[in-house]
Amino acid sequence: VLMHEEGIATLTLDRPAKLNAIGPAMLTRLEQHLAEIDGDPDIRAVIITGTGDRAFSVGADINSWSALEPLDMWRGWVRDGHRVLQRLAHLRQPTIAAINGYAFGGGLELALAADIRIAADAATFALPETKIGTLPGWAGTKRLPEAIGVARSKQMIFSGGRIDAATAEGWGLVNEVVAVARLMDRCRALAAEIAANAPISVQLAKAVINGAEAAPEALAGALAVGTKDGREGIAAFREKRAPRFSGQ
Repeated sequence: VLMHEEGIATLTLDRPAKLNAIGPAMLTRLEQHLAEIDGDPDIRAVIITGTGDRAFSVGADINSWSALEPLDMWRGWVRDGHRVLQRLAHLRQPTIAAINGYAFGGGLELALAADIRIAADAATFALPETKIGTLPGWAGTKRLPEAIGVARSKQMIFSGGRIDAATAEGWGLVNEVVAVARLMDRCRALAAEIAANAPISVQLAKAVINGAEAAPEALAGALAVGTKDGREGIAAFREKRAPRFSGQ
């Protein structure tokens, strides 16, 4: 579910009966909403959360992928999940995961794709895939070490065990822990603080911090095309003449 108010978009995983488990239809809708957000210049910050007070998301819906043949899982489910979470990670606008409960498996990987993570004090975290004979499939083995370091990531992934919110904060997995009743208010306040700043500056800062491959080219191209020489080059092309560059 996507809501948009005062420059802040809120994306809610709305499948409470299944603890917001992520199935193919949810992945598709999430990708559609992310494309809509990315194309909307009025949206300056994004909050992603789950419906209810039990779960942010317990991860990929096991019924959706457990019956797949290995090649079908690789061609579709794993690649689709990677693509959608990468779209979230590379969204122009800053993103805040409001983690209101369980963040397991693909749910934790979804939260890891956000820029900032705020957790309710009762939230718990795990990558339990080794307990069912697989391993994290949506870049958890990459993003978790980036967040908490290799040794702690190995502990979580090898054991499949859970950590609580206080541990997650101490390890750097989440930025803050607040009472569940304050979670959305805190996330909205932070999103509003971000949205009040110069949006292009914030978005460029995100691209540079993330080390996006295209960021240097995009910044250099934008600078070049905005110069007198850039405007002269375009004018010369349109007028079918040789450009007269001035070095300005």
